[in-house]
Amino acid sequence: MHHLDYLPNYLYNIPPRKYQAFTLYNFKTIPQIHKLTQEQIFAIQVVGSVLPFKTNNYVVEHLIDWENIPEDPIFTLNFPQKGMLKQNHFNRMADLIRSQADAAQIRKTAHEIRMELNPNPDGQLERNRPILNGKQLKGMQHKYRETVLFFPSQGQTCHAYCTFCFRWSQFLGIDELRFAMREADVLQQYLSKHTEVTDILFTGGDPLIMKTNIMATYLNAIINGDLPHIQNIRIGTKALSYWPYRFLSDPDADTLMAAFRNIIRSDRHLAIMAHFNHPREMQNNIVQRAIHRLRQIGVEIRCQSPLLAHINDRPEIWAQLWKDEVRLGCIPYYMFVARDTGAQHYFGVPLYQAWQIFRKAYQKVSGLARTVRGPVMSSDPGKIQILGVGQVRNQNILTLRFLQARNPDWVDRPFFAKVTKNALWLNDLKPAFGKKEFFFQSSP
Repeated sequence: MHHLDYLPNYLYNIPPRKYQAFTLYNFKTIPQIHKLTQEQIFAIQVVGSVLPFKTNNYVVEHLIDWENIPEDPIFTLNFPQKGMLKQNHFNRMADLIRSQADAAQIRKTAHEIRMELNPNPDGQLERNRPILNGKQLKGMQHKYRETVLFFPSQGQTCHAYCTFCFRWSQFLGIDELRFAMREADVLQQYLSKHTEVTDILFTGGDPLIMKTNIMATYLNAIINGDLPHIQNIRIGTKALSYWPYRFLSDPDADTLMAAFRNIIRSDRHLAIMAHFNHPREMQNNIVQRAIHRLRQIGVEIRCQSPLLAHINDRPEIWAQLWKDEVRLGCIPYYMFVARDTGAQHYFGVPLYQAWQIFRKAYQKVSGLARTVRGPVMSSDPGKIQILGVGQVRNQNILTLRFLQARNPDWVDRPFFAKVTKNALWLNDLKPAFGKKEFFFQSSP
């Protein structure tokens, strides 16, 4: 093996690329934009004034099929669609833009609409923030006993924004809606007091938007911080899909690999929690070489995505995605349910239909891909998996269980709900068998 214990980037034969972002202010400079109608361009302006919009030159050049607009799933994944705003919200903003209202009025109206879109669902602001020395920590969440989420402030943006993103409020520049923290020493102090924690998840935004020297500050706080109970370091990222050059030819790609190797040398497990929403994101040689490089140094890659109308709501798409992940040495992990925030009405798939899609896709893959769990709701009380639909006393019953929960005693306890064909989320479900509430609603 190379004396650095990883292959240097030049051996991957991927030339460096200069990153170019496209946002609401310059997206009309995209060479392929002429393929859109004026109505589509106007819709991008309207919706992008409310919900965050950002893509980049890699996505535009390598992932979007510009001959299949507007049906192309990666186009829908990156470019705001008219249906992402409810009609009354769309009309309010469209009227302002048509009338050339001043920027202050547009910002005010956008804020009012955003506050109606449940910007921080599932108790994130109220219930998940931990306390250290009597002070609430704004850049962390500690919902589950074993796992702490950390939001490094320099990582609270992404290489491109997914239109469905449940953390869209992170990108608005509104402090009271954001999770962000700079202090690596505070993270270290908190973890030292909570020896029940085994896993730290760096999340955002996207932590791998940061330069390696900044990321290493946080990683070293754990590696060198006398924290033997922290055994697993996870990094939630879309970089493999949206900017794989981060691992190959960016100026600090080699030092990033060295930082990752240091984690593994500290006898800790490092997992990249990769977001792949469609098979096309895995099907070019750039991302495949990035995956190979990570695996070559011992990094595990676990793959997750929500089930999304207009993007991946067919069993054959999921079956192909899981097959591609396994072929490339990645681990299928979660099929999530689109969260109850932002444009859920546009991207959400009813829970009953979600289970049908999961089941049909699951049938099409071998046991190596059946590590995946789904459909899963990351709800206020915990991660809830839909196990299936059965019939009891001539009534269709949805069987569910907690994979993870605020109260560890709830984990793996089955419970039952009436099948409601249009239910998109936990709060749309009613208990089965005449019960007034689910067991966890009356538990501490």
